[in-house]
Amino acid sequence: MTRPVTLFTGQWADLPLEKLAPLARAMGYDGLELACWGDHFDVDAVAGSARHRREKWELLSDHGLTCHAVSNHLVGQAVCDLVDERHRAILPAEVWGDGEPEGVRRRAAKKLIHTARAARAFFDARPNTTAAARARPAVVNGFTGSSIWHSLYAFPPTSAEYWEQGFKDFAGRFGPILAAFDELNVNFALEVHPTEIAFDTATAQRALLAVKNHRRFGFNYDPSHLGYQGVDYVGFIRALGPRIFHVHVKDVWWGHGDGTIGAFGGHAAFGDARRYWDFRSPGRGDIRFEDIIVALNDAGYTGPLSVEWEDARMDRIHGAKEAAAFVRQLDFARNSGAFDAAFARKNR
Repeated sequence: MTRPVTLFTGQWADLPLEKLAPLARAMGYDGLELACWGDHFDVDAVAGSARHRREKWELLSDHGLTCHAVSNHLVGQAVCDLVDERHRAILPAEVWGDGEPEGVRRRAAKKLIHTARAARAFFDARPNTTAAARARPAVVNGFTGSSIWHSLYAFPPTSAEYWEQGFKDFAGRFGPILAAFDELNVNFALEVHPTEIAFDTATAQRALLAVKNHRRFGFNYDPSHLGYQGVDYVGFIRALGPRIFHVHVKDVWWGHGDGTIGAFGGHAAFGDARRYWDFRSPGRGDIRFEDIIVALNDAGYTGPLSVEWEDARMDRIHGAKEAAAFVRQLDFARNSGAFDAAFARKNR
């Protein structure tokens, strides 16, 4: 069977889930990747109430939808970041607290662990779930933040030791988080992304080493964050396939604009015609999705293909509906045998 096609709800958090669910089904989706903001996946409510969990599953099933992963990018961002006033806008009030940076980081770590508890309870409450299904890891996608992202361009001169300290800080903060995830049978999937501890293949490999290849640490693969950087996004799958716990389908184009803005974005908003790169609706950009499907099949990835829809130039309902159809046409199951086996004498 081909993989389920889901919609990441992060960019749709302005809609209550009771309105988004029927819309997602009408647009052609099999399920939702629930974001932990808006009312889509309230971590405290899900963790604390069996009734709330049951009602959420009923809402999804009433519209022919399921769920394979939840995402808490916003809280995860604060775990390792150099926290400033910008974080206040994206964090729950109880995580922000008084805004003292180290306190914010510690509370964010606790909230991320609580997200794993909620995710485990939620997926265990899935109706008609078998014991084998409950034994499989749940998936929480998210960000890590980074104490060294600001030093991306190495001036003032940045030593290797400075960057190494950033990876040690990440390991120190995420070690207890991953230990808690392990106890709960939950995988953490970092979306490799500028501003995170891992933003390309090399830093993803280095992050893995920093946490001693912890089995609960892997990746939410999203090619759109790699392509415009010049990173071999198919090579990422070849190098790290077993650690891909979840996949985002998001497109991007690059090599556009008027030449006044480069890959760093020029402090210009998405959709600005001067930009060198911009996110596009799947199939409208420069990502070679056919190559990605082949590589995912080779890597044995059987999880969902989750559309993260972002395109500043397109109506989102038009785009998300188009994206669902695009992914469904794109995907195909891996061959279960050799295509030329019929030529063998025993099969004639």
